[in-house]
Amino acid sequence: MHRLVLASALVFLASVPAMAGPLCLGRGGAHISFGISIGEFSESERNEFYLMRLKQRGVDATDVRTWGECLQVFVRKPGGGEEMQYFDPSTLERVQ
Repeated sequence: MHRLVLASALVFLASVPAMAGPLCLGRGGAHISFGISIGEFSESERNEFYLMRLKQRGVDATDVRTWGECLQVFVRKPGGGEEMQYFDPSTLERVQ
């Protein structure tokens, strides 16, 4: 039943491209992380962290926002101006 609902939703999203957004679901598989955290990060602190990490990877980003399960990133274009791109927050890979 769940597969039928999921398949129907995917068909609907594919048929309405203006409404469909990028899918930031990671690559699947197991994710293991270790660390200590004290307190919580605010949304602006997380966005600044992602901005710094994207710049370290060579992305000329000017602003990062959380958009659903994705990162909405404003990137400078080589010829001038900016464009909006989406990145997966887990992998920091660009999502088409």
